[in-house]
Amino acid sequence: MFKNTATQQKKNHLTSVQIIVIFYLLSVIVATVLLSLPIGHKAGVHLAFVDALFTAVSAVSVTGLTSVSISETFNHTGVIILALVVQIGGIGVMTLGTAIWLLIGKRIGMRERQLIMTDQNQSTLAGLVQLMKQILVLIIGIEIVGTVLLFILFQPYYHSPLETLYHAFFASVTATTNAGFDITGNSLLPFKDDYLVQIVIMCLITSGAIGFPVLVEVNNFIKERKYLERYTFTLFTKVTTSTFLLLVIVGAIGIFLLEMNLFFKGKSWHESIFYSLFQSVTTRSGGLATMNISEFSQPTILFLGVMMFIGASPSSVGGGIRTTTFAVALLTILFYAKGRNTIKIFNREIYPEDIQKSFIVIIVSVVLCTTSTVILSITDPMPVEKLFFEVCSAFGTTGLTTGITGILSSTGKVILMILMFIGRIGVLSFLFILRGNVVTEHIHYPKEKLIIGQ
Repeated sequence: MFKNTATQQKKNHLTSVQIIVIFYLLSVIVATVLLSLPIGHKAGVHLAFVDALFTAVSAVSVTGLTSVSISETFNHTGVIILALVVQIGGIGVMTLGTAIWLLIGKRIGMRERQLIMTDQNQSTLAGLVQLMKQILVLIIGIEIVGTVLLFILFQPYYHSPLETLYHAFFASVTATTNAGFDITGNSLLPFKDDYLVQIVIMCLITSGAIGFPVLVEVNNFIKERKYLERYTFTLFTKVTTSTFLLLVIVGAIGIFLLEMNLFFKGKSWHESIFYSLFQSVTTRSGGLATMNISEFSQPTILFLGVMMFIGASPSSVGGGIRTTTFAVALLTILFYAKGRNTIKIFNREIYPEDIQKSFIVIIVSVVLCTTSTVILSITDPMPVEKLFFEVCSAFGTTGLTTGITGILSSTGKVILMILMFIGRIGVLSFLFILRGNVVTEHIHYPKEKLIIGQ
């Protein structure tokens, strides 16, 4: 009897992934309640439940898609609440939770460390508390620097220092967390000719999307280079950084070539370069834009959709399939074409398990986004490229839109909410929720070849 009870308790025991998902769901519920409070709304504004829920999911998943205008719906109190929710979603519930535990003197036990490891996609329990401290300090530090720089650059645009600080703070937080929300009502269109503002915003977006482990390693490199003749970066940082930069460059070139005789026609060379570069950087997961995306041609919208589908780096504030997934899959194809059975890069060999995970993530993500686009084409009949763009924006937790988010049906909004949530927690975490306990195979059958792809 005792043995059966113990076994049943073990089966009912929640995994770390399931607990993390529950934490994020609770964050959505709390955020929905807070954003529904009349104290945060402008006079005469009524926020429907589905719109409050949509905004909450978008904030927790740091996406930035909105079914209502932030500037017309929320007052200063509401905007501050939104910024706090975005901060929680961007940094991560376990990072902030660890900070609170340390402040109140709570001991970080094995269970808490397992949760931190899951939330930050780490493979070892060693040094997790120190990692959380570093991430928190770095992100807050970057946001403070961003606020100061934008406060200086925003001086010509606002009337009082307090208003300037208000806009600088919100812009810095939403850019660093890649949330993509704006309180101007026009994203970054007011700054389309201010290249200094755009450079600061692009740096903040990159800081949030490049991945927390990369930021930590760069910080350690700066600190330790005086004492070490040569600092060795991990394979993760090398692959992530090179892939991220390559996607930004390819994205900018792609946008420029597709639009040089269309949207860019008649524009100066520097306008075309900054439009291309900024929109390429923001597809990594930023969600802010210096132009109306709907002005782009159909091929460019589809191209941007693919870029958002790839998304940001793992262990970052962004979503999508992630840069390393894309890199490993692409390298696998290239090495297979060369007749190689293993993938070697930066003098390291990639584990077969990671190759398998990459293709699983891509296939599941393609199925999710394709199915969502098909369903939206039924519930909300619109040009398919706009629906595809909206789906990829939600899945990549990017927040860019062609302007159709607010007119989607309730079913359409629910689909986008599900995609935003999956994009935030990650496809593998989503699969682990459904996955049963790992079973060790003791019995094997004879293997037989299949004809594949011929």
